[in-house]
Amino acid sequence: MDGDLSRYLRKSIMAGLATILANACLATVGFQEATVPDRDGKALAVGIWYPSSTEASAHALGMLTHEVAQNGTPAGSSLPLVLISHGTGGSLSSHIDTANALARAGFVVAAVTHTGDNTWDRSDAGNRRDLIDRPRQAKVLLDWLLASWSGREHLNARRIGFFGFSLGAFTGLVLIGGTPELQRMLELCSSNTHAPECAYIRQAHGDQLDPDPKEPVWVHDNRIKAAVLAAPAVGYLFGPGSLREVSVPIQMWRAENDSQAPDAWNGAVIRDGLAAHPDSHLVRGADHFVFLAPCSESLAAAAPQICTDASGFDRAAFHRTFNQALADFFTTAMRER
Repeated sequence: MDGDLSRYLRKSIMAGLATILANACLATVGFQEATVPDRDGKALAVGIWYPSSTEASAHALGMLTHEVAQNGTPAGSSLPLVLISHGTGGSLSSHIDTANALARAGFVVAAVTHTGDNTWDRSDAGNRRDLIDRPRQAKVLLDWLLASWSGREHLNARRIGFFGFSLGAFTGLVLIGGTPELQRMLELCSSNTHAPECAYIRQAHGDQLDPDPKEPVWVHDNRIKAAVLAAPAVGYLFGPGSLREVSVPIQMWRAENDSQAPDAWNGAVIRDGLAAHPDSHLVRGADHFVFLAPCSESLAAAAPQICTDASGFDRAAFHRTFNQALADFFTTAMRER
């Protein structure tokens, strides 16, 4: 029996590796933009990257450019899926290079522009509604991808991952089982008046500092099997026991000089609250926005805060390492057993 089991396991592992390698060899990346209905809010703007058999060419996406087969034919089978959630004021293009890299590695990648907290509309920024609605929007996207996306037959519904940056990392933590305590934001800002998160909430006239908030029903999704969290924001909201239901593999990234979400009351709180230590990475000499895609000249001129790195820091070079690390992590963490 042991020999049969051993042979079965070897066969299963080899079959899985063969699928991964076959999908990874598809060098072309297809790309689609979609509008996903949301019965509880505005329709969601979504970008989807995937392995394709169609020839690629350069296309603009916002102020950035990527080499894709626009509306190309999907290729491959049993493809793993990764959802992307951007930070405050971002969009579906915020992590365009990471999405492309994962698609070249054989993943389908879907990035949502969060309603009420994006480049064009920040009406919910600084408000509790933003924190509550983001995980729900991600679940709406996942439901749509598995049930309605034209390429859904290429997906493996048992291999779903999540990548979130800044408030997108908070979004991911909620989805994989975290239960925030909203009143802790007032606690943080009462004891640390210089915290950048608190200054942002006040500047945006948000309601996150109002006393005695009503605790909502948080949206979790056990279909997500692994998560990468980069420069997580509002981590202080996860108090003792808030992350006890989180059990999936996690890779965490932090910038050494994070001026927007300092590690002491964000990433450190999360790492201490997790039952299992995450795969942790420190990017030395970097600030918060280093995890965003390398900027074009036009984007750097329009938004210098998110594009300017420390002297001598090469964001493009870092992203080659970063993107490969994400692909390796997701490949291992979501391997079917």
